[in-house]
Amino acid sequence: MDSDEQDLYYGSGGDVVSEEEDGYYCNDGDAAGDDEPDRTTFTQETTYTILREEDVKKRAENDIAQVSTLLSVSRGLACHLLCRNNWCLNAVYDQWFADAERSDELPPHQESGEQLCGICFEPFEIEDMVSASCVHSFCAGCWKTYISFSINDGPGCLRLQCPEPKCRAVAGVDMVESMASVDEKQKYYGYLYRSYVECNRNRKWCPASGCEFAVEFKDAGGCESYDVTCDCYYKFCWNCIEESHRPVDCKTVEKWIKKNSSEAENTNWILAYTKPCPKCHRAIEKNQGCNHMTCRSPCKHQFCWVCLGPWEKHTSNSTCNTYRNQSSNINEESRERVKHFLARYTHYYERWDSNDKSKKRALTDLNQARNQHIDTLAQTQGENMAGVQFVIDAWTQIVECRRVLKWSYAYGYYHTSKEKPGKLDFFGYLQGEAEAALERLHYCAEKEMSKYLIADRPLEDFKDFKSKLLQLTAVTGNYFQNLVLALENDLSEVDDETSGTKN
Repeated sequence: MDSDEQDLYYGSGGDVVSEEEDGYYCNDGDAAGDDEPDRTTFTQETTYTILREEDVKKRAENDIAQVSTLLSVSRGLACHLLCRNNWCLNAVYDQWFADAERSDELPPHQESGEQLCGICFEPFEIEDMVSASCVHSFCAGCWKTYISFSINDGPGCLRLQCPEPKCRAVAGVDMVESMASVDEKQKYYGYLYRSYVECNRNRKWCPASGCEFAVEFKDAGGCESYDVTCDCYYKFCWNCIEESHRPVDCKTVEKWIKKNSSEAENTNWILAYTKPCPKCHRAIEKNQGCNHMTCRSPCKHQFCWVCLGPWEKHTSNSTCNTYRNQSSNINEESRERVKHFLARYTHYYERWDSNDKSKKRALTDLNQARNQHIDTLAQTQGENMAGVQFVIDAWTQIVECRRVLKWSYAYGYYHTSKEKPGKLDFFGYLQGEAEAALERLHYCAEKEMSKYLIADRPLEDFKDFKSKLLQLTAVTGNYFQNLVLALENDLSEVDDETSGTKN
């Protein structure tokens, strides 16, 4: 693993959401053999391994060969057993030795003569008929059509069986090899190797767009951190497959994403800034200063924006300006309450979204620094590659800090309020200090570095710049480490001080 985007802040990443899924799941991560060159990354109490496409193929083929050898079955049957048992070797063996109805007898062989195909009902010579491990024979043309439709229909072809209704005989890899076209074979093996990852809960595909790496996560049941950094540099949470979201847990992320994508906030805006026409109840927004409102066609109702009374009765002696009783102002109170909640949500969302965009831009700058800037600095400033690694470290820190700062606003929305002013103030202080440090680091890496990138000769103050950027990177990391630990502990320091004051 590349260490550029290693997790800088260790702690809990959220509770594991239990999954009730059909099938027999287990962790067979060690079944690939001792000669496998794993790319294993260690974090606190957990390990995960990045699997490239060739790694997935090799592991799957190793399992197929192991089952085929141990049970003395064909490669096709071994594939079928593994797919049916979600690539769990223990489940395959348990089912095989417990299956009392399994018969090892071969189907009777008819030496010569003609036989009707059970699909097209045409007569064929016996030697031109094909069968799975059963007594049901069909012509080669019907088999090819059947296999072609099954493969093109999706991953269900991995459990291909005899076309005869109620027959459970396996028509697996061996049949595909002899009957399918080159493109169909490629598609079939694509399904087969993907199933190796998707059918085991300890293996998942990297969710980054265009990434074809898989991740095998060990000890997923009792770990404290679920952050995974793929070899494509995308960082995500193993538990919920969203991007890495510390310091908030997976449930908070789920609620926040649903809130951002729902129509509820549009409804709140309508409630806060529009009023219903008293006649047709259509929502109306006031876009001019006059209080004389006219609803659109076909309603055309005219009314007063302030009291919603009919405009024809809204004369100089109108009681529109007269206070009546509290019950008549219920709608206005509700409207103001909605405005308050909407303004609070907008505050946190705008800052969450701003840091999300800044993080994406910083990630682009990080990739540019990896691919271009360090080579340029090494050449113009007379440094070796190790001497300009501090640039990569700085941009990696910026990306991580933008991600943490982004999700800290989701924490603030759900876990701080005016009802707990001490907690809100402490949160604002920690977040403000961390954000100020990040802005200093980001400015230095983005603005102050530019003159060294365009220089055509070594600059005397380059070492001073290097020292400054190293110091800002370390200081910013400390600020954000404190922020993450405090939020993951739900600002328990405030609760401790409050309880101490009461005592």
